[in-house]
Amino acid sequence: MQAWTRPFVPRVTVETDDAPSRLRVHDTAREELVEVGPVDGTARMYVCGITPYDATHLGHANTYLTFDLMNRVWRDLGLAVNYTQNVTDVDEPLLERAEQTGVRWQDLALDQTDLFRSDMEALRVIPPDHYIGAVESVPSVLGLLESMLPSGAVYQVDDPEHPDWYFDVSTAPGFGSISHLDHDAQLKKFVEMGGDPDREGKRNPLDCLVWRLHRNGEPHWESTALGEGRPGWHIECSAIALGHLGPHFDVQGGGSDLAFPHHEMCAAQARVASGEPLADAFVHSGMVALDGEKMSKSKGNLELVSRLRANGAEPTAIRVALLDHHYRSDWEWTDTQLEASEQRLATWRQAVSRAEGSAPVEALVKGLRTSLRDDLDAPAALVVVDDWARRTLAGEGADDPEQAVAAIDALLGVSLTA
Repeated sequence: MQAWTRPFVPRVTVETDDAPSRLRVHDTAREELVEVGPVDGTARMYVCGITPYDATHLGHANTYLTFDLMNRVWRDLGLAVNYTQNVTDVDEPLLERAEQTGVRWQDLALDQTDLFRSDMEALRVIPPDHYIGAVESVPSVLGLLESMLPSGAVYQVDDPEHPDWYFDVSTAPGFGSISHLDHDAQLKKFVEMGGDPDREGKRNPLDCLVWRLHRNGEPHWESTALGEGRPGWHIECSAIALGHLGPHFDVQGGGSDLAFPHHEMCAAQARVASGEPLADAFVHSGMVALDGEKMSKSKGNLELVSRLRANGAEPTAIRVALLDHHYRSDWEWTDTQLEASEQRLATWRQAVSRAEGSAPVEALVKGLRTSLRDDLDAPAALVVVDDWARRTLAGEGADDPEQAVAAIDALLGVSLTA
């Protein structure tokens, strides 16, 4: 599957020796700030992608901007980045929406994935190196499941009509250590996210579906070992991550609503299969609300990136509005935030166009690097740019503003030339 067009990312040539030398972010599993990424070489991250049955809302955009910042910080530190993301282009919500709307599920998936690509491109998000659909990952899923059969970690339920395959969570060392939920909370969240704790024949209520055997009218794939069927949600990400990043990588990322069960299940399955912990850190972005509730496709309380764009909003202003919230915070969207970001951008662009030059760029770059390398503090980084613009407009300094433009673009993904 193709991702989207890569934005140009300038190289920042300004030296700031006293800025932090590593990126620190909050690891949900360890419940503390930790350094992520190698000292040199290649940083590797997996970020869970969309289920393409509806348009990209601002909650999605908030998540992908979070990991775009991580990508940019790593690259500014001189690291290569191997970024992998999936698209769940076959799953229950997609099939249900296709039936409701009378379109082929394949067409719905293609249409909404294309819209997502256009939104990410407009927001200047660096695309993943590997953009993998669930459909194209089926051979990898089957290979992973077949490798787990001898251990007994996957099993069939005793159901004469639909003996589906499940993953036994009791076989996974440390299950529950990512989300830190007690058993009752796990069960509640499992149900909320589509789990089936009451399915007869399961060894454990929390065991998750890994291969759903064929039902009439549903898409399915051949498997000699498992029978005709299709993959479950969690095993898809385990297979894609292991296949493109290896048995252990730097960061598993996504929205905070994925910590349980999705990331917990993905990590558990991968650990049983490989014998190694899946990721060094599990990093989660906060939830975005609208009208007092978390934006949700199921509830329909959405503000869409595409709708804002269609109504004339500059994508760069949308990006700045999102960056004005720390990635781990939960917050609520209002139209006034977009207006404020438009005014902010106008001030920054006025500073860039000042013929006499800009305030010292070294202080700007140091401030950006220091803020972003300390738990991706984008709001603090925006204040650094505000201060630089204020000082520039006040006539302080005569540095080349193009260096400032390059740094703001490279580190924040904000273009001041648009």
